[in-house]
Amino acid sequence: MHFNWTQLIPGVGHYYTHVATLIIVSLVIMAMGLVARASLGKGETAVVPTGNFSVRGIFEVFTEYIGGLADQVIGHHGRAFAPYFCAIFTYILFNNLVGLIPGMTPATENFNTTFAFGIFSFLAYNVIGLKAGGMGYLKHFLGPVLWLAPLMLIIEIISHIIRPLTLGLRLANVMTGDHTVLAVFLGLFPIGPAIPFYAMGLLVCTIQAFVFTLLSMVYVALATASDH
Repeated sequence: MHFNWTQLIPGVGHYYTHVATLIIVSLVIMAMGLVARASLGKGETAVVPTGNFSVRGIFEVFTEYIGGLADQVIGHHGRAFAPYFCAIFTYILFNNLVGLIPGMTPATENFNTTFAFGIFSFLAYNVIGLKAGGMGYLKHFLGPVLWLAPLMLIIEIISHIIRPLTLGLRLANVMTGDHTVLAVFLGLFPIGPAIPFYAMGLLVCTIQAFVFTLLSMVYVALATASDH
């Protein structure tokens, strides 16, 4: 067990560092959200993008990019889900980035955390699918051919059940490997040679948040297309 700054918090110890990190990141994101909301102002200033690098500007970039991507993946109605996807991307990204701070372990290294993210995504796209297609949403579990329906039902159920597992495993394993490599090189070379690995870690953190968000978009696209 390696040292983590959150262990200084009474009651955290070695086994709850990911919980402490998750709470800290959640509080930071909420505080940033309040700052961004306060800087919007009212009237026209609230809809005109800021031209400065600020907390508001960061969230505006996330929202614009993720919203545009949702339109491409889901279709014309994808923009309605932009807040949901932006929340997923921001939350996972910030939790990933915590691992770049020496002495901090990201919550996304823990499979319990990432599996919970996967479960949330699983529940969200199924609820969205039922809301969009009603009971007709369930028809896609039976496949296009009636006589193959029993077999397709089993295959589809298994396929959907393992989605939270694959989402969680992918994120947890990649983040564990990335931050382990970074920790090793920081131990050998605290300054200088470790800088490229920080850059690589930043890239991996962003890509993994993007991949999780993109897969969630694909699941929503499949769920909302089932009624056409």
